[in-house]
Amino acid sequence: MENAFTEVAFWTLSIVTVGGALGVVRTHNMFRAALLLVVSFVGVAGIFALVNAEFLAVVQLLVYAGGVAVLVIFAAMITTNVTEGNRSTGTQPFAVLVSLVLLSALVSAIVQAEWALLPDDMPAPLAAAFVDTPAALGRMLLNEFVLPFEIAGVVLLAAVIGALSLVRER
Repeated sequence: MENAFTEVAFWTLSIVTVGGALGVVRTHNMFRAALLLVVSFVGVAGIFALVNAEFLAVVQLLVYAGGVAVLVIFAAMITTNVTEGNRSTGTQPFAVLVSLVLLSALVSAIVQAEWALLPDDMPAPLAAAFVDTPAALGRMLLNEFVLPFEIAGVVLLAAVIGALSLVRER
């Protein structure tokens, strides 16, 4: 039963991620593209959580869905003509061709790769560093260094509010 749930969750998150990414490149409205980018980032974080990479999932949410997407949304808010977007140019077919070539190279590399997580002959201390480091970082971030972590969040919030007050029309 758990395997079926995991598979359904994976395919749902994959569809959400790819759908959000396709929406980003297909929409002409920059603000909607930024919101779809957040949807795609959250889908990637969900996939990380699904494969027990909780540290990467939290970093994905904090850094990308939180920071980068908010930055893009603020840039869209201060842009004068958000709804028009980019006009089509003569380089668009060339860009599609290059994208398809890169996609085929990526798919080929993924299919041909050997997906061993850690080599069997790796020394125990080195293997322990790969396994224990994310947990240790999480404990340090949320136990010993929780005050600097919260202060950094407040400083970033103050910077965003300051930037908005500077660009606000009077």
